[in-house]
Amino acid sequence: MVSDVPPSYKNHRYPVEVIAHCVWLYFRFPLSFREVEELMLERGVVVSYETIRRWCVKFGQAYANTLRRRRPRPGDTWHLNEMFIKIGGEHKYLWRAVDADGYVLDILVQNHRDKDAARRFFRRLLTTTGKVPRVIVTDKLRSYGAAHREVMPSAEHRSHKGLNNRAENSHQPTRQRERAMKGFRSAGGAQRFLSAFTGISPHFRPGRHLMTAGRYRFEMTIRFAIWDHITGTAGPPATI
Repeated sequence: MVSDVPPSYKNHRYPVEVIAHCVWLYFRFPLSFREVEELMLERGVVVSYETIRRWCVKFGQAYANTLRRRRPRPGDTWHLNEMFIKIGGEHKYLWRAVDADGYVLDILVQNHRDKDAARRFFRRLLTTTGKVPRVIVTDKLRSYGAAHREVMPSAEHRSHKGLNNRAENSHQPTRQRERAMKGFRSAGGAQRFLSAFTGISPHFRPGRHLMTAGRYRFEMTIRFAIWDHITGTAGPPATI
């Protein structure tokens, strides 16, 4: 059992249930802060969108980090991919790594997709995960091969467009949010949002297409119980 200590809500006049629910709405669904404000107003809770924004900045990453600690250790096969995102009208690159089960290991927003950018992302991955994979799977971008030889030469490198669908599919929720937000305003803002988003959103996406309706409802009940526990709105739940 992972020891999860909920963040402190000291000096917040709203109850933890309201704070956690607003954060959940924002990171789970493609909603703006104003839309979350409207949904809460419909429920009789008067809270400004600026307050919701501050809650998401303050608590979103803490919730995401706790959820990540509850996951099994990543497998020995990692899928890496990069996608362009528009920030302030300019193209930047979002580097992403997922394991064989589709869990996001880390993301990094960078200006380029060259060897230096790939090397920087590889080193960040090793620091974040604390392990070296047995296999890394990438597309045909040559920057991966050059960085692989320098940073993790012991790992087998498989470079093939068709092998990397898992990482490419992992970009889809990000694309959805990018459209809803009409792009990101800054590289730092994109990094902060996506770091929390990739920790929270997958927790509520258990692969419904692979389950019966009954199994899906049971799985979601467990995941909501975990969410209540890590946010401090309930006691310890069962583990997945």
